Amino acid sequence: MKFENALIVGSGPGLSASLARLFTANDIDVSLAARSTDKLTELCKETDATAFQCDASDEMDVERLFKDLAKHGRLPDLVVYNASGYTRGPVIDLDLNAVRDTLKSTAFGALVVAQQAARVMLDKGKGSLLFTGASAGVKGYAQSAPFAMGKFALRGLCQSLARELAPSNIHVAHFVIDGCIYQPARGAPFDDPEATLHPDAIAKTYLDIAKQDRSAWTWEVELRPFNENF
Repeated sequence: MKFENALIVGSGPGLSASLARLFTANDIDVSLAARSTDKLTELCKETDATAFQCDASDEMDVERLFKDLAKHGRLPDLVVYNASGYTRGPVIDLDLNAVRDTLKSTAFGALVVAQQAARVMLDKGKGSLLFTGASAGVKGYAQSAPFAMGKFALRGLCQSLARELAPSNIHVAHFVIDGCIYQPARGAPFDDPEATLHPDAIAKTYLDIAKQDRSAWTWEVELRPFNENF
């Protein structure tokens, strides 16, 4: 499948930046969506991407985003949902408002973006939807109930979308990122290249999966460092 326009939702440094660079290198026009676009200025200069302000957990924001994309001739045939919320702690101490925000960013936002993207892709007759998950979507860890709830829901959404949309030539794939992504600016444990996933390597896998021939599609991929226990 050849792509013309990509949308990365939940953009920032790390994986999103690596995806933007790789897509641009493959002659794909890139749009970046984030709650705050100030952090995207340098990346936009580097990749010639266009940034759009959007809170993915707000359906009105997402609807406006896709209207803006249409105005700019950037309706996507490749979408990456990279947004996620996070809060943790003992279940008896959890801030329920923070939990609600986590679930909205991680799962509800993914559904809202998928709904808008699917409408575009069904009209185009093709497309690819890629979602960034985590090992927490396969295994719930202690004191991490909100993250597990969100990522389990995301995985279930992807399973359902893959079965529903594949017959319409829309490829849906879920990526289980099992480990920390290399971001040396964040310090330990993100600064150890031997114990983290390199974002450039993850991005390459995303694009490889997106370009799979439709006679042999993958709906889920697990990625982890060579020395990660699982």
